[in-house]
Amino acid sequence: MEFDTRTILVGFLGAVAVLAALLWVVGIDETRRVLGLLSPTALAVILLVGVAWLVTWGLALRRVLGALGVTASAADGFLLYAAAAFANNVTPFGQAGGEPFSALLISRATDSEYETGLAAIASLDTLNFVPSILLALVGLSYYAARFTVGDSVRLVLGVVVLLAVGIPALAYAGWRNRHAVEARIVRLVHPVWSALGRRLPVLDVPNRESVSRRIDGFFRAIERVATSRRDLAVALTYSTLGWLCMCLALALSLWALTPMADVGAAVVFVVVPVASIASITPLPGGTGGVEAAIVLLLVPITGISAATATSAALVFRGATYWFPILLGGGAAAWLEARTGR
Repeated sequence: MEFDTRTILVGFLGAVAVLAALLWVVGIDETRRVLGLLSPTALAVILLVGVAWLVTWGLALRRVLGALGVTASAADGFLLYAAAAFANNVTPFGQAGGEPFSALLISRATDSEYETGLAAIASLDTLNFVPSILLALVGLSYYAARFTVGDSVRLVLGVVVLLAVGIPALAYAGWRNRHAVEARIVRLVHPVWSALGRRLPVLDVPNRESVSRRIDGFFRAIERVATSRRDLAVALTYSTLGWLCMCLALALSLWALTPMADVGAAVVFVVVPVASIASITPLPGGTGGVEAAIVLLLVPITGISAATATSAALVFRGATYWFPILLGGGAAAWLEARTGR
């Protein structure tokens, strides 16, 4: 199980360039001055909130695995999700780039099939979408009721409503036609495997029937999760708690740098879910894109300075991106060492 280190290095160089451009536009000296207002105690608390987010989503992953008949302790759930977050954070395109690694790590750590691990992490990512949209809608509704709504807020509301309607509709259509989707995936995947097998003789290329069986196993695993209502309810609860932890991390970041009375606490319920969409950019964990999205949302909606918004974004990402990379890298190494492979 290896990462393409060259691709990751290029991705991080691109992320550094985007962050440098953001700081140059906002003003490096002004951003440094605002960051100087952050006390070590406040930073420690924000980092702990970031860990709490990992714990809650680790518990959600454990519950999803339980629905698939895979037993994992609470500690293993935390380690598995921390390692999955590490994979998502160091590969381009966020979850899309990190899920194959996460699925392999889960299957090896829990001694389960690869498609079971892929179904678990894919199901969790899908579940996490639900509370994010709900929180964004609640935050926008509260903000619109309390404050004057400008064009920027209307634009964000339109994006959230589009996501709330469009993505579930696409998911429902795909699930209703899952057999046709399975057949199409087989037609796409098998030729790729065959081509790789011709170029890499050491690669064991499965036949079409084997590919079809594994893809069918993945969809069956997804169906088992979807029909386990109690497990879904518990996992959604943990997922919501995780989103609340991330919102709290941004709120504390703003509070440590500027009075929250000047910002409005409800805005974090909008900014965090919407800005997380930028993680699908071709940068490791969306680095640079997420920070820029947070600034572009905070400044017009709240009226705070760009330097304050940038500083808050950097602190928030330190707790929910850079610190989890350290924890997740250690978790991945520990899980791999434990498998003895």
